Amino acid sequence: MNLEGRRESSNVEDRRMSGGTMAGLGIGGALIIGLITLLLGGNIGDVINNVQNQGGITTTQTTSQREFTQQEQELATFAKRVLAGTEDIWTAVLQQYGIRYVPPKMVLYTGATSSGCGSASSSVGPFYCSADQTVYIDLSFFSSMKSQIGADGDFAYAYVIAHEVGHHVQNVLGTLSKAHQQMSRTSKANANRISVRLELQADFYAGVWAYNDNKMYGSLEDGDLMEALNCATKIGDDYLQKKSQGYVVEESFTHGTAQQRLRWLKKGLSTGDIRQGDTFSCSDSEL
Repeated sequence: MNLEGRRESSNVEDRRMSGGTMAGLGIGGALIIGLITLLLGGNIGDVINNVQNQGGITTTQTTSQREFTQQEQELATFAKRVLAGTEDIWTAVLQQYGIRYVPPKMVLYTGATSSGCGSASSSVGPFYCSADQTVYIDLSFFSSMKSQIGADGDFAYAYVIAHEVGHHVQNVLGTLSKAHQQMSRTSKANANRISVRLELQADFYAGVWAYNDNKMYGSLEDGDLMEALNCATKIGDDYLQKKSQGYVVEESFTHGTAQQRLRWLKKGLSTGDIRQGDTFSCSDSEL
C-alpha cells in the first residue's frame, strides 16, 4: 500500500511513551482472551466487563521510558496515515448525504490501557469504544496476526484499522447504538446474530474506505487486495474456532464466517457505495 508523502493524523494519542499500564491474566484468562484477540472488534464493553468480573485482568502502573525500534516507529507512522485517510474519505463520503463526520481518536498503547469502556489488555486486540469514540490498538497485534493466523501485509493491517473506524461510522449513523440496544433486550443467541451483522457491515465499510482512498490517492498496489482478502478469510468465526478447538459452534458466532467476511469486504471494495452495505435487511442466507 503506497502511503508515501501522505499526511499523518494529529488525532492520535501515543501512550506507548511512558510504559503505561501492565496487565496480568488470571487462570483461564489467557485462553479466553486469546480467542477474542483474533476476532477484531465487537462489543468491547461486554468483553472487558466479563473478564474483569471473573478476575481475569489485574493492572499495575509503570512509569518506565522505552525506545522504539524502527519497525515500531514505521508501524506508528503507518497507522497515523491510515487514520488520516479514513478522516479524508469518510468526511467526503458522508458529506454527500448531508452528514457531518467527526473522526474518532486513536490511542496507541503497549500492554494494557484504560478506555471509556473500561480497562483492557492488549490481548483483547484492536477495538473501538463508542463511549469515548476512540480506536485503541497495540501495534504488536500485527505481529500476532502474522505468527498466529498467517495474515500479513500493510493492506491487511490497514483493513484492521479501517474495520474499527467502520464501527465509528456506525456510531455516527446511529446504527451502533440501535444494535446495542437490541442486543441488551434479547437472548444471547439473538444478540450474537445482531453482532454478526454489525461486524460484517464494519468489514463492508473498510472496503468502502479502501475503494475511495484508492480512487482519491491511488494507494493500492499489486498484492494489496489479496492481503486484505486473506486476512478476512483468516478471521472468520468458523476458521478461528476450527483452529482453536477443532470444531464449530454456529450459535456462538459474533463476527461471521470466513465466507461472509470475505463477501462483505469484497462488496465494499468493488462498489465503494455506502448504500450497498445494509447487512441488517438481509436474511441469514443472504449474509
